[in-house]
Amino acid sequence: MKLSSVLTTSLAVLTLFASTSSEAHRVWIKPSATIVSGDSEWVTFDAAIANGIFYPDHYPLGLDRVEAMAPDGSAITLENGHKGKYRSVFDIELEKEGTYTIYSASSGLSARWVDAEGERQYWPPRGSQKTNEDFYKEVPQDAKDLEVSERSHRVETFVTSGAPTYDTLGPTGKGLELAPVTHPNDLYTGENITFKFNIDGKAAAGTEIVLVKDGERYRDQSQPTKLETDEKGEVTFTLDKPGMYWLEAEYADDNGKAPASKRQGSYVAVLEVLPM
Repeated sequence: MKLSSVLTTSLAVLTLFASTSSEAHRVWIKPSATIVSGDSEWVTFDAAIANGIFYPDHYPLGLDRVEAMAPDGSAITLENGHKGKYRSVFDIELEKEGTYTIYSASSGLSARWVDAEGERQYWPPRGSQKTNEDFYKEVPQDAKDLEVSERSHRVETFVTSGAPTYDTLGPTGKGLELAPVTHPNDLYTGENITFKFNIDGKAAAGTEIVLVKDGERYRDQSQPTKLETDEKGEVTFTLDKPGMYWLEAEYADDNGKAPASKRQGSYVAVLEVLPM
């Protein structure tokens, strides 16, 4: 079965995992391999929203929200897609050499306020798909303590056939994005890794980053690595243990576009670190 790749601009994904707190759900698109060689190789993927890292136990990520891009920038079709109870799965065929990007992106408005009974209200409702036009219809513009945020979210992973390429890794200028200095498929233990983050095309200084290694389910504690970008939006770090890593970055400022007063960006990537 072939599934067409569609980019949604709804907040349905955002409302499911809007926080980096320990209670928040975590989203991921995890490949079976990040580096392959040979002609017409296949890679399979798990996509889920879960309580932990790489252990699906909550909700599948909808495949209508996932896109795949070949090394030359062309869209490729997700193959053999299936949405299960706790995860979605799909395959892609790597017919060209270079780096493939597999991602899901969304953006929109969110709001919170206090109603006439003194109760805190939130918009949009969890899991719903709303537009900016819906915001003006459904959110009382004169509500007490009304706070409106412009939010973006991006979830992605990278797979390379042969030698890594950078052609499709350039930022789009929308939301919080990774602009890798070190290629995301060229990560090794003990070596410096440098990533740059942009928000709407400009350096995202002060972006807070959390890295969690696979196997979290079998540790007493999550043991996250916490980092923060410098004034250039860059961060440099090393990792001592090989394996798959879940990276989440969060950014916030007061530069939202009207009607929003705040701007928030969230970014998630699944990365593989190989032994040196």
